[in-house]
Amino acid sequence: MVQIRSLQAGDSTAVSDVVTQCLREINSRDYPEEIIARMCAYFSPRQIERLGEERQVFVAVDNGTVVGTVSRDGNRVFTMFVQPRMIGHGVGRRLMQHIETQAAGEGYDHMETGASITAHGFYQRLGYVDVRTSETEFGFNYILRKPLRGTRA
Repeated sequence: MVQIRSLQAGDSTAVSDVVTQCLREINSRDYPEEIIARMCAYFSPRQIERLGEERQVFVAVDNGTVVGTVSRDGNRVFTMFVQPRMIGHGVGRRLMQHIETQAAGEGYDHMETGASITAHGFYQRLGYVDVRTSETEFGFNYILRKPLRGTRA
């Protein structure tokens, strides 16, 4: 059973490995090697630790192994990756539900995220709609938004 918990000391290497594996095996279908290499270098274990200091980072754990991650700052979603062998098993959906519930409980009326070409359809299936597109240092990106239910007035 997959559990969602906050990033803990010692998780950064496992999270970096999940991100790198996902980028190389999945995102590489949609992005050139130079962008994949840049992203892999960016998501080093040290950078994961820094991100954990800047925003809330969560991991999905299956039998003691980190199999996914997502981070949020307020109502903005960042760094959502699932280990390739776990794609299609509801890990990404559970991670997103976790942070959406938190944001709604804090009074936010919507979530917003940037999505790669690769993840675009995933977010749409969760109810996110396109707001605009952008170019980033990591290539083409969709900006999507989803209304949240259960927000405080």
